[in-house]
Amino acid sequence: MLATLLLQGIFTIVELNAENLFDCVHDSLKQDYDFLPTSAYKWTHTRYWRKVNRIGQVIVASTDSTVKQLPDLVALCEVENDSVLTDLTRKSLLRGAYYSYVMTHSPDLRGIDVALLYCPYTFNLLSSHSIRIPHLKEFGPTRDILYAKGVTAYDDTLHVFVVHAPSRTGGELVSRPYRMLVAGTLLQSIDSVRSLQPEANIIVTGDFNDYSDDKPLRRLTSNGLTELSKDARGLHVARGTYRYHGLWGSLDHIFISGPWSKLCQQCYVFDASYLLEPDTKYGGYKPRRNYQGPKYLNGFSDHLPLVTVFKGEP
Repeated sequence: MLATLLLQGIFTIVELNAENLFDCVHDSLKQDYDFLPTSAYKWTHTRYWRKVNRIGQVIVASTDSTVKQLPDLVALCEVENDSVLTDLTRKSLLRGAYYSYVMTHSPDLRGIDVALLYCPYTFNLLSSHSIRIPHLKEFGPTRDILYAKGVTAYDDTLHVFVVHAPSRTGGELVSRPYRMLVAGTLLQSIDSVRSLQPEANIIVTGDFNDYSDDKPLRRLTSNGLTELSKDARGLHVARGTYRYHGLWGSLDHIFISGPWSKLCQQCYVFDASYLLEPDTKYGGYKPRRNYQGPKYLNGFSDHLPLVTVFKGEP
C-alpha cells in the first residue's frame, strides 16, 4: 500500500559499524581474546557497559534532530553475539525503545556478526536467515549476509539485506576478490527475490569496506540497485562515515530498488559533536573511536552512523 505511506508517514533506517561490540566472556570457538578483562585491551565490564550504553545513545539521537522519532530499522555491524544484542535492546539506554532483533551467527574467526534491530510496531518481521559467503582458501571465513523480510505499518513489504564485507587487510587489490564474491552472492539472493516479485522493495545496507566508485559496489549499481548514500554528508563537519589518513570517505552505504526508491527524502551522516574529536595529526575532526590498537580512548566508534529517511508527499 504505497499510497498509504505517501499520505501518512515516514520510515527511517540507521546503519552503524559499532566497532567491536564484544562482551567480556571468552567464546571457546572464537578468537575473541583481545576483548577480555585479562587482555592487553583490558576490556572490563565497566568499559563494556559504557560502550553498550553509548551505542544505544547514538541510535536514539541519530534521528532526533530531523524526524523526531526513533529509527524503525537499525543495521549493526561488528556485534559479537545474542548476549550483546540482549544487553543493548533490553538493559541499555535503548531499552525503552522495545526493539526486537535478528542477527547472523557467522564463521568469522573473531566472532563478529551483523544484526538488524526493528521496531515491532512499524515493521512486522515475516522471516529472516543468514546467507553464507563461500570460503576462499587464501582468506579466512567472513561474515554472513543477513536477510530479513517484513511488512511496514503501511502494508509495504521490505526485503532487507545487511552486509559487512571483508576488510582490506593485505591491501585493497589483494582483498578485492573476496568483496567481489560478497557482491556476487548478494546479487544472487536479490535475483531470487526479484524472480518472485520483480518490483520488490529491496534495501541493502552495511559496511562494505569499499567506496562508491570501487568495483564491488559498481557491480551492485550495474545490476539495478541505486545508491542513496553516494553523496551523504554530515550535518556539521563530516564528509563521510569514516576518516582515513585525514581524508573523509564512506565505507558504509545504503542501496535500494523498487518503488521505495522514489520515497527517499534524505540520507545523511549523523555527526553530533560528541561523536567527533580533533584530528591532531591531519587537522580537522575524526570519529571518536573506542580503541586505537590496545589503547583505550573511551569513545564511541571509528564509524559514524548513516541515516536514511523515507517520506511521502502529502
